[in-house]
Amino acid sequence: MLEKLQAIEDKYQELEAMISDPNVMADMQRWQQHTRAHARLTPLITAFRTYKETLQAVTEAREILAEESDAEMRELAKAEMEEHQSKLPEMEQELRVLMLPKDPNDEKSVIVEIRGGAGGDEAALFAGDLFRMYTRYAEGRGWRTEVLDGNPSDLGGYKEIVFVIDGDGAYSRLKFESGVHRVQRVPVTESGGRIHTSTVTVAVLPEAEEVDIDVNQNDLKIDTYCASGAGGQHVNKTESAIRITHLPTGVVVTCQDEKSQLKNKEKAMRVLRAKLLEKAQAEQHAAVAADRKSQVGTGDRSERIRTYNFPQGRVTDHRIGLTLHKLDFVLNGELEELIEALIATEQSEKLKQME
Repeated sequence: MLEKLQAIEDKYQELEAMISDPNVMADMQRWQQHTRAHARLTPLITAFRTYKETLQAVTEAREILAEESDAEMRELAKAEMEEHQSKLPEMEQELRVLMLPKDPNDEKSVIVEIRGGAGGDEAALFAGDLFRMYTRYAEGRGWRTEVLDGNPSDLGGYKEIVFVIDGDGAYSRLKFESGVHRVQRVPVTESGGRIHTSTVTVAVLPEAEEVDIDVNQNDLKIDTYCASGAGGQHVNKTESAIRITHLPTGVVVTCQDEKSQLKNKEKAMRVLRAKLLEKAQAEQHAAVAADRKSQVGTGDRSERIRTYNFPQGRVTDHRIGLTLHKLDFVLNGELEELIEALIATEQSEKLKQME
């Protein structure tokens, strides 16, 4: 492990030299690429350097013990050596975690699709609750949220809403949210006070840059139509809404959120690129599906992942068996405890696979 870490540190020092090189700085794209690579390695290199300092302290204390005859000095050296040695196992575990293969999409922004499933109006209302939960979580991290497309329901929720969360590392935090979210509560439309169970499907896609996915304009069928609001009524008389069909794959995206046809097309293309990237990666991953099936789950949007039980005020994540009795806090965007537990489980699974 130490040889591999030393090689990574050598690479880190090369990157430091390159991002200070005027010739590299003149090429902004190249400079940004090296800067991002340097930033990704910084936590690992910082931990490695601290580990090396601790190893050196152990070695120096051991040398004093071997050479020193004074009892008091030997006692001090022994205490120092034991103190530093006790830190090494935890440091080594941290280094192993930091060396785990990174998902290449982790640093990307995300496109989130939320759709009401079983439960009709109640599912649409809960889709609205989840949309607010994610936007509040994003706000707490200083990320920007932008609605790409939405189909509001008559009662105030969403039959479907698609939005982007723009921020460094958004995918690394939110990728575990893909799947079926189940809600158990008394609907506002229920006069008898009975608890109903409804479902909402969430899909989290890493946003694809144009360099990630090359979309041939000749492969696109673009239709325009009048945007409609809740209940199906037309909200304007101009054909500003856009439907794009990618003919080779059959992927269809729509956008009617903006009054401008051009803006709707730009937003629809962002969703299309993300869907085509997801499709391409899913085909690549199919060959190594066993590697993806960890305890955290497959990321499949059909997998039931979480239950929100209102009468008991609890949230249960079924993939890791974690129950939190703080439903109000979670729906207010306080997702860190859930997300950290999911990340820790994924890291643990990866470490087992490397053993």
